[in-house]
Amino acid sequence: MLFIDLCIQGLIQGAIYALIALGLTLVYGLLRILHVAHAALFTLGGYIGVVVTNGSGSFLLALVTAMLIVGIVGMASYRVIYKPLLNRMPLIALIASIGVFIASEELFRIFFGAYGLSYDTPPLKGQIEILPGIPLSHARILVVVLAVGLLSGIGWMAVHTRMGVATRATVVDPEMASSSGVNVETIRYTTFFIGSAFAGAAGVMVSLLNNLVEPTMGAVPSYKALAIIVLGGLGSVRGALIASLALGIIESFGTIYAGNFLDRDSIAFAFLIMILMIRPQGLLVRG
Repeated sequence: MLFIDLCIQGLIQGAIYALIALGLTLVYGLLRILHVAHAALFTLGGYIGVVVTNGSGSFLLALVTAMLIVGIVGMASYRVIYKPLLNRMPLIALIASIGVFIASEELFRIFFGAYGLSYDTPPLKGQIEILPGIPLSHARILVVVLAVGLLSGIGWMAVHTRMGVATRATVVDPEMASSSGVNVETIRYTTFFIGSAFAGAAGVMVSLLNNLVEPTMGAVPSYKALAIIVLGGLGSVRGALIASLALGIIESFGTIYAGNFLDRDSIAFAFLIMILMIRPQGLLVRG
């Protein structure tokens, strides 16, 4: 039963990583920029989730509101931060993104306080026994259902819609896509909205599981997400998803079998470094 329980916990954590890493992967695929400020959007989603739930009593409203607002903020970040720098060296955009992330932590501290926020009445506290001896909270079930639904939806859109086909064409060859009538700017704004909304959803889920949102909440997940997209193969959506789930499972098992001398984050980074030493190009090529 321990093995099954650890697998379930690992998949839940991996699903959260996947929601965060997807936005980074999409942005890198389109612009070849490491979108470090994505971590700030993850934290913003967590804060919106707590504030709206406490104010309205509706967690569903909080989730939808967080995804919508964070998606819009993501589009604004493209317009304000990245678009003016597209013709400059990628390092400049990376430095600007890091600066925005650091500044956002201070803004969260100013507006919401240094000690974080919690739910007045944590939602979805109930549990069900999915297998004999393995209870699972409603919150964790929601994380899995939400992640599967969102990721399946984006996968379906990429294959079966004009927007999805246009996005893939833009990733492969932006100039050719533009000459074929694809509005590249619309694709970029849409991609930032979707990726940012997913990060906002992940922030809400983490705030729900931990019953806490704090200004630095996005730091460690963002570092892991950056490592995940490198491990998966820069720009590869499938690679990022595989790497996310693998990391979640390794962390889950590692806390039991290696927790006496390594903490959870150390286990994750040790695994990522080991894999990249063996396969530095990542698990999958971009696609």
